[in-house]
Amino acid sequence: MPEIHVLPKDIAELIAAGEVIERPASVLKELTENAIDAGAKRITAEMKRGGALYLRVTDDGCGIAPEQVRTAFLRHATSKISDKADLESIFTLGFRGEALASICAVSRTEVLTRQHGAEYGTHYAIEGGEETAFEQSGCPEGTTVIVRDLFYNVPVRAGFLKKDTAEGNAAAAVFQKAAISHPEIAFRLIRENKTEFVTPGDGSLYSAVYAVYGKDFARDLLPVQYTEPDGEITVDGYIMKPLYARPNRAHQLFFVNGRPVRSFALINAIEEAYQTLIMTGKYPACVLRLQIPPRTVDVNMHPTKAEVRFSDEKRAYNAVYFAVMNALQQNHLIYEFQMPAPPAPAAGAPQRPGRDWYAPVAGMDDNTPAPLIPQTVAPAAPQPVQSETAVQIPVTEQPKEDTKLPEPEPPLTDSPAEIPQQIPVQQKQPEPMQPKQREQIPAPAVTEALRAFPELTRQSAAPAVLPEEPEARNEAISAIQCAPIRAVGELFENYVLCEAGDQFVMIDKHAAHERILFERFRRRECRDRQSLLTPVRVLMTADEITALQEQQETLAGCGFSFDFSESPVVQLTGVPLSCADLDLDALVPELAESCRMERAEPDRHMLDDKFHELACKAAIKAGTHNTLAELQALAEEVWGREEIRHCPHGRPVLFLLSKYYIERQFKRIQD
Repeated sequence: MPEIHVLPKDIAELIAAGEVIERPASVLKELTENAIDAGAKRITAEMKRGGALYLRVTDDGCGIAPEQVRTAFLRHATSKISDKADLESIFTLGFRGEALASICAVSRTEVLTRQHGAEYGTHYAIEGGEETAFEQSGCPEGTTVIVRDLFYNVPVRAGFLKKDTAEGNAAAAVFQKAAISHPEIAFRLIRENKTEFVTPGDGSLYSAVYAVYGKDFARDLLPVQYTEPDGEITVDGYIMKPLYARPNRAHQLFFVNGRPVRSFALINAIEEAYQTLIMTGKYPACVLRLQIPPRTVDVNMHPTKAEVRFSDEKRAYNAVYFAVMNALQQNHLIYEFQMPAPPAPAAGAPQRPGRDWYAPVAGMDDNTPAPLIPQTVAPAAPQPVQSETAVQIPVTEQPKEDTKLPEPEPPLTDSPAEIPQQIPVQQKQPEPMQPKQREQIPAPAVTEALRAFPELTRQSAAPAVLPEEPEARNEAISAIQCAPIRAVGELFENYVLCEAGDQFVMIDKHAAHERILFERFRRRECRDRQSLLTPVRVLMTADEITALQEQQETLAGCGFSFDFSESPVVQLTGVPLSCADLDLDALVPELAESCRMERAEPDRHMLDDKFHELACKAAIKAGTHNTLAELQALAEEVWGREEIRHCPHGRPVLFLLSKYYIERQFKRIQD
């Protein structure tokens, strides 16, 4: 048997670090969580080469006392817990005491830290777990951790890193989640010398989401607010309108007690709530925060604390499910008609005069220039005289700058020569969109310590104007729905054209009727049923007959009636009027199979799947002519029922187009 021996300290630390530090994103996650736990109000992260070459996290938190700096880098050293009872009520993000020790074991790490009110700070450097510097230093209040050359002493691990762009994207995603989970803190991300996003730190979740993901994402959100009857679990945040569901789950963000987590129970809960509202292959996006008693959630099950375990998983599932369902039912899922963007000109094609793509042309010949009046960029400047033969091409007026871009910060570098003289600033701006600007950044003639903390002397900037919040949009749509709807005609024998107040409403009659029938089946509210003169006789197995008998009350509410007196032959004696023209001989076995599967797997909603199919087959077909009275009845039912907004397959049922927008297209209203 091989000899048993204790591993050397450096090897043991490298093995332990491998459980916590997988890539630069892991480093950024741990350092950001430490900054949040330190009570920071502003946190700035800067990275180069995806964070593997250089990563810096700066905060204005409480700082570390000089005599405790060395201790902070020891394994299992923490200020978050002191006895085993603390594990039952963890409110901090970090508590294991492994982050700093793991980071410095596989990198070259420097720390600059000063407590509030202290005259001097501390500079501490450690490489591969070995101390290289410990000295008194001048630095701002708070803590800065600089990590260089990640995995320099573990080349095997470095070889598994992906391209710099992929590693940078993963690290940015971690920082984005931290910024959204703590909107009361101002976050700034600098990536390859460019400011990627800035959050305002005003405590508003909506403004944090807007700053991170932009106006297009924030515009399509619905608010969520739910509290359990006993008040122990609360769910709040935002969900995406079903029409704008995403092609993957990348934008499903869940936070439990402020901690970003992965949980299949929560994912299943939100997708179940969206089941009949989104199309196959699409996934709902969300930003949901759960406040749950710490004793009911285990955050100690994963080395990186990325996953949690609930003591009552069904309870957490129900909280998210009912929160999302309430939000979908209470918020008006009515969509405004989106005009398509102007088509992009083909490569090498001659450019037309600068006019709106929908504007009427001057004549039939495309080569004839329209008699447009040119506009200059600066109205105060005199208009130059044009020659009679010159083609007059208007210049689009530049949008007025009503917001001011924040002054970009010089990133920390090893030498002043590395700081570029011009840094393009990229920041999400509200409408009107601002063109990218470049500002001159003089090389700072200050000390290394001061250059390391430029953000602590400036206020973090946020978009000056946020888009209209979901609550305000819901109130506006409620006012629209108070107006009666009037059907005025039909387009292509598939779309009902209506007017409601100052809104033009277009309804997909097949999708609308399909959803109406589906809801009737689902609620067992079949209004019309038809008795069959000749019952449909079907030979069935004993298991199928039992399944039909157990669901007989449900099927009766949907309009189906059966006679089981001649077993093993089942007689279908009545059907809903909308299903009278279907193939009833094939329908009965299908219903029996759905009932049998529903009994075996009650959480799979097999009957809903069958109701989808029945509603789709029985609904009004495209190309069917309907009278104006029939169209009016359909429009009134759709307009008055909040649940008729998507067909069971997820397609939208109606769109709105305002009178104002129509008149603007016809140039009756000038912007």
